[in-house]
Amino acid sequence: MPLYNFTAKALNNETKRGKRQASNRKDLAQELKQEGCFLISATVDKPKTKFKKFLPKIKHVTLKEKLLVTRNLQVMIAAGVSLPRALEVLSRQTKSKYFKSCLMEMREKILKGTPLSEAVTEFPKVFSEIYTSMIKVGEKTGELEKVLGILAQQLERNYRLRSRVRGAMLYPAIIVSTMFFIGIIMMIKVVPQISETFEELRIELPLATRIVIAIGNGLATYWYFLILGIIVLFLFFYFSMKSKKGKKVFHKIILKIPILSPLTKKINSAYTALSLSALVRGGVPIVSAINIASDSVNNVFYKNALEKTAKQVEKGKKMSKVMAQYTELYSPLFIQMLLVGEETGQTSEMLEKLAEFLEEEVDNRTKNLSTIIEPILLLIIGGVVALFAISFIQPIYSIMQGM
Repeated sequence: MPLYNFTAKALNNETKRGKRQASNRKDLAQELKQEGCFLISATVDKPKTKFKKFLPKIKHVTLKEKLLVTRNLQVMIAAGVSLPRALEVLSRQTKSKYFKSCLMEMREKILKGTPLSEAVTEFPKVFSEIYTSMIKVGEKTGELEKVLGILAQQLERNYRLRSRVRGAMLYPAIIVSTMFFIGIIMMIKVVPQISETFEELRIELPLATRIVIAIGNGLATYWYFLILGIIVLFLFFYFSMKSKKGKKVFHKIILKIPILSPLTKKINSAYTALSLSALVRGGVPIVSAINIASDSVNNVFYKNALEKTAKQVEKGKKMSKVMAQYTELYSPLFIQMLLVGEETGQTSEMLEKLAEFLEEEVDNRTKNLSTIIEPILLLIIGGVVALFAISFIQPIYSIMQGM
C-alpha cells in the first residue's frame, strides 16, 4: 500500500499533518473522517534514493519568483482575497519546492494569528530586510496593498538591472573561456606533435619557439597540475571573497579598473537610489531606510559609506551633507538631487527620478561595454595567434631558406 503525506482539518479547526498507509486517497479520506477529520490534501510519499539523501536541500529562491509572488499577492489582496487563501494559491503556482513550503508555512502561521510581517521574518534567506521592513510598515499603516505594489516595482527594477549587467558580462566571459580552452588544447595536443617534427629535423629553434614548446610539452606531461592549479585558484578566490579583508581588496581593485569602475559606481548608486526610494515611499524611517539600503549594494565601500551615513543622520545631520563626503563613490548629480529632495521635502520623489536616470545610465553603459571590450579581446586573440604563428613559421621559413 502506498504511504501518503496528508493534511487534514479537525472539527475544532485544528490542522493535522502526518503520514499514513492506505489503499488509495478515497480510503484515506474515509479513515480520517471516522476520526473526525476532513482530508485537505494528500500526496504519495516517494522514498529518497541513497544518493538523494546526501544531496543538500536547495534553499534558493530566484528574484523572478519573488517578484511574481509579490505582484500576484498585491492583486489578490486588492480583489479582497484573504491572506491565507492567497498564499495557498501562490504556493500552487510557484515552481520552487522550497518556496512552496515557505509560503505554506507562512499560511499556517497566519491562520494561527501571526501577522504577515512576522511570518516573512522566519525566512531571511528568501525575504530581504527591505521586504520585511516594508511589510511591517504596510501592516501598521493599513496600506499593505500599496506597500506590496511598491515592493513589486522595486523587485522588478532590481531584476531588470541585474539582467542587464549579467547580459553585458556574459559575452566577454564566453569569449575569454573559449580562448582559454582552445589555447590549452593547442598546447597539449598540437604543440608536442610539432616539437617532435622539429626534433627529427634537428634544427636550431628561436627562443620564442623553445618557450612555447617547453610550455606545451610541460602541460601535455603534467596536465593534472593545470587542473589542480585551476581548483586551487578557484578555492582561493572563493574563500578570499568570504573574508572581509579579501572582499575589500577585490572591491577596491574593481573600483580602480578603468572600464569596470564607472559601471560599478553606476550600479551601486542605482541600487542605493532604488532601495532608498522604495523604503522612504513605503514609510520606513530615514535612518532605518539607509541601514537597510546598505544590504542592497554589492560593493563593501558603498556598504560602509551607507552605514556611516545612517549613524550621522541619526545624530541630526542631513543625508546629502554626509554623503557629499564620499565623492569617490557618489557623483555630484546624486548628491545635488538628494539635496534638492531634502530642501523641498520630496526626498522619495527625487530618489525615484534619480533611480530611473541611473537605470538608464547603467543600460547605456552595459550596451557600450560590448563595443569597448570587443576590440580589446580581438587584440588579445590577435596577439596570441601572432605569437603562435611567429614561433612556428619562423623555423619552417629557416628550413626552406637552407634547402
